[in-house]
Amino acid sequence: MKNDLPTGNWQWSAPSPRRYQSFVALSPQTVEAACRLRYRVFAEEMGARLAGDGLDHDRFDPYCDHLVVHDQREDRIVGTTRLLSDAAARRSGGFYSQQEFDLDTVLTLEGRFLEVGRTCIDPDCRGGAVLSTLWSGLARFAIERGFDYLMGCASIPPGPGGFAVKAFYRRLTPEQQGPQWLNVQSLRPVPDYLRCERDDCGVPPLLQTYLRLGAWVCGDPYWDEDFNCMDVFILLPLKHLKARYSRRFIRHPAEIRGHA
Repeated sequence: MKNDLPTGNWQWSAPSPRRYQSFVALSPQTVEAACRLRYRVFAEEMGARLAGDGLDHDRFDPYCDHLVVHDQREDRIVGTTRLLSDAAARRSGGFYSQQEFDLDTVLTLEGRFLEVGRTCIDPDCRGGAVLSTLWSGLARFAIERGFDYLMGCASIPPGPGGFAVKAFYRRLTPEQQGPQWLNVQSLRPVPDYLRCERDDCGVPPLLQTYLRLGAWVCGDPYWDEDFNCMDVFILLPLKHLKARYSRRFIRHPAEIRGHA
């Protein structure tokens, strides 16, 4: 992995002294390492029904940028998320989220969209440092490349009794639910027999991060049978991120060197 440090579109002007570093994977080997991590988390840990080759991949992966977190001490990939731009979505036949939600209204918004998906952290490294490093790289990528909105599907696992749909939405503040007119339609709602009243799981850490950054949950959830979870569609205007967290996530421009 050491030879895959960012030498392309953007990078730090000097190697980071921190243990964890985020960058966009440039080599097939690092993309494969990210897909192996995804398989370990989604299939082996969470029980998702994926192809049995030890890699999580689908038709969208070739069109995505794969943002990874590299553990410089152990020389391995410990976090990843994939990024699908609006331009790449046109080449791939649409966004992944469009398989789960009707996004016609959302996509009428003026500006550029970046879809975030397949985010996971190695189970041995789920403290705040890795997630913060991943978000730092994501924020820089999105803002420096001129996107206006982050969007994607945030997954919520079931509790012992099923999916506590109503309890989840009761946890949200009005500001976290966003404008009513932006609510999307789920293409496969959670069936009644899988719903429950008691919330045993709460809000997953990744979704908590989205909400703290100013994301909206737009509409009802989708039931992802293969991943055994319910997905909510989230939309994050980048102006929210800039206003709240630019100092925390974005280094001064002088600390980043661009390359043609």
